Amino acid sequence: MKILMVCLGNICRSPMAEGIMRHLVEEKGLDWEIDSAGTGGWHIGEAPDPRAIATAKKHGIDISRLQARKFTYRDFGNFDHIFAMDSTNYADIIALSESEQERDKVQLFLEAADPNHPTKNVTDPWFEDRLFEPVFQEIREACGKLLEKLAGN
Repeated sequence: MKILMVCLGNICRSPMAEGIMRHLVEEKGLDWEIDSAGTGGWHIGEAPDPRAIATAKKHGIDISRLQARKFTYRDFGNFDHIFAMDSTNYADIIALSESEQERDKVQLFLEAADPNHPTKNVTDPWFEDRLFEPVFQEIREACGKLLEKLAGN
């Protein structure tokens, strides 16, 4: 299984989601590929935001070596599931798709994890330091639910 997590700049939400999901997949002994990307290209080649790195590290997950990259059309062919962190990213991804098969791979992250989740968008913590911990917790909970669904448990 190949999973791609996508946010805007690929320095906060999607690298945390990549790190968390990788950690959970490794704990289960699954041979899955997890990656992340951004719909914008401002941070290509950069490490995640230091606040995202610190928050993940506090929970035993190292995302410091990840590098931001931009989502490309090729990602539709390279991944089984593409999870957008918010509706704007979802729309940007869908705009690049050329078929129903490609669009079927794309889902809002929180909605895919729990169709009854009270919100559809993962808050972008970039603007407020205090948001990194609650966003990490929300992503961790959603990753756990997604893993259960996708692994068939």
